[in-house]
Amino acid sequence: MTAAPILPERHEWTVDDLGDLPKDLPYELINGRLIVPSPTALHQDLCVELLLALRINCPPEFLVSIDLSMRVDPRNEPRPDVVVIRRKHAGRSPVPVEDALLAVEVVSPTSTFRDMYDKAKVYAHANVRSYWVVDPLQEKVALTEYALGASRDYDQLANTEDLFVTETPWKVSVDLPALTARRDALLAAEDE
Repeated sequence: MTAAPILPERHEWTVDDLGDLPKDLPYELINGRLIVPSPTALHQDLCVELLLALRINCPPEFLVSIDLSMRVDPRNEPRPDVVVIRRKHAGRSPVPVEDALLAVEVVSPTSTFRDMYDKAKVYAHANVRSYWVVDPLQEKVALTEYALGASRDYDQLANTEDLFVTETPWKVSVDLPALTARRDALLAAEDE
């Protein structure tokens, strides 16, 4: 059995410090804070469902992916749960944030504030045009869509628990009631 890696102690991290981490360690850097996520299978399942919904009408010059690092600035290298990038960056990590069309975060019990506020500010500052937050922690799975406004802040365009349809970054529909039913079925299986 291999011992868990011991991370260097730092009060604040920068992207230059990330080279000190084990190469296979998934991490995010948000406002100088190192985050090592441990998502649940339910969280990852929702990410895949969102990826599939986005891929249906994806133009050939773009790629929908999950869990890619995006270098923003010296204190920020987030890993959106789902991201739309230019296909030419398929073999690159971190991905240039300026080529991200959409970042999507799926809220978990330990990430609500970070996804709703901290990451929204980071992505807006980096000019990511669209940002979605999917919240499976409510009675019904909800999706909030944001678009980058003139003041480099996000404006809320939609918040729904029903069928979500948008034209940005292209025509996409997400059946949130179906995602709620899927989530509930997966959670019910835990009780069996």
